[in-house]
Amino acid sequence: MDRKALQAVLERRLPKRLAEDLVEEFLEIRRDVSTGTLGRSTPGKFVESLVQSLQVLETERFDSQPNVDKYLRELESRGATLEEGLRVCGARVARAMYAFRNQRNIAHKGTVDPNQYDLRFVLAGAQWIMAEIIRLLAGLSMKDSGRLIEQVQAPVGGLVEDFGDHRVVLRADLSAREELLVLLHSHYPEPVPLRLIISSLNRRNPKTVRNNIRGLWNERLLELSDSDGYRLTTAGFDDAIELVARLVAA
Repeated sequence: MDRKALQAVLERRLPKRLAEDLVEEFLEIRRDVSTGTLGRSTPGKFVESLVQSLQVLETERFDSQPNVDKYLRELESRGATLEEGLRVCGARVARAMYAFRNQRNIAHKGTVDPNQYDLRFVLAGAQWIMAEIIRLLAGLSMKDSGRLIEQVQAPVGGLVEDFGDHRVVLRADLSAREELLVLLHSHYPEPVPLRLIISSLNRRNPKTVRNNIRGLWNERLLELSDSDGYRLTTAGFDDAIELVARLVAA
């Protein structure tokens, strides 16, 4: 994903901060899908930044804390200056994404956890919206615009597969330290018992796994959470996000 090119397109009509926020929140949704991480606040942040962006395109100003649902409900019916793709279809897609943030951000009952397919729906909505924004704002050649849209629409390959009783990091070229960071990122913020970490990294010598856990602990990148297991610290989560972003972009 060419982050700089994507931001540059948005900055043609949007303030730099809004362009950066929209791109970063879109990429965060992609990272969550790739690692199976349930970053449930991300859809709300993406839609809020989208509403602020639409306000700029309409009126050249935006609210610092917009009433997201009210704005999207009213956008379709009023005589707005926005092109119909964003004014009607974009507003409806964004409202659906926001409904997942508000109505589905709960502990689901039943034997099948819907969070993963919820997250994939949110990604599909974000991909459609970003592609439509590029189409309308790019001001590039058809070839260059098409290249960016293809990047935005590209399927997201998974970094972690969940087998129920353990997870497998699918990249075989990672060091034990990197594999640990990706694994713990996929569980964050839940603590992970040592037995589950060893089971998930069962292609490595358990002693190697324990040594790398100790190394991350010494670096203050993870902490033992009571007797429940290990979880990333804030610094560890930042390192994991940087690593995952690099792997997803590769």
